[in-house]
Amino acid sequence: MSVWHRIGRLNDIPQQGARVVKTEAYGEIAIFRTLKDEIHALANTCPHKKGPLAQGIVHGAKVTCPLHNWTFDLSTGGTVGPDEGCAGHFPTKMEGDELFLKLEPTS
Repeated sequence: MSVWHRIGRLNDIPQQGARVVKTEAYGEIAIFRTLKDEIHALANTCPHKKGPLAQGIVHGAKVTCPLHNWTFDLSTGGTVGPDEGCAGHFPTKMEGDELFLKLEPTS
């Protein structure tokens, strides 16, 4: 049975920003908010050089790692462009302005 965990409110995260949720099972998970108020969750570690993705630049539905500019699609966790790899992606949902995270990676 899947469980949704309440992780805060929409306004806890600035547009085009992120915050980090610490979990026992998966370590740090970065929660991103786009300019269109879409919420996405990825493991907070770039698979390339372990850069903290929550400190990356959010642009459109992507985030760019602050260390070596690898770019990830926020809806899948997969890399964009010539790079190959995937940051763990986790399902999110919003009910009103409440945010929820499911601790079951999809990738």
